[in-house]
Amino acid sequence: MRKKFEYRCEYCEGTVREKHVEREAFKHKKGFVILENVAIGICDRCGNRYYSAGTLKRVQAIAAGEIRPKRTERVPVAHAR
Repeated sequence: MRKKFEYRCEYCEGTVREKHVEREAFKHKKGFVILENVAIGICDRCGNRYYSAGTLKRVQAIAAGEIRPKRTERVPVAHAR
């Protein structure tokens, strides 16, 4: 099985390695989508995050209403000052 990650970071000389994270938020033109228990790529040197095409397609489908989310959460919003 081919690994999704394990390639050179486009910003530094680090290596992008697969990591399973509990929650990852994605900003979308229609708002935010949070995926839980998702595999992402993280550069071991600069920390830049990378996502597979399948993950980004799922975010798009959820944001477009093609896939129903498991649940919806309220997010508090405030001014910085």
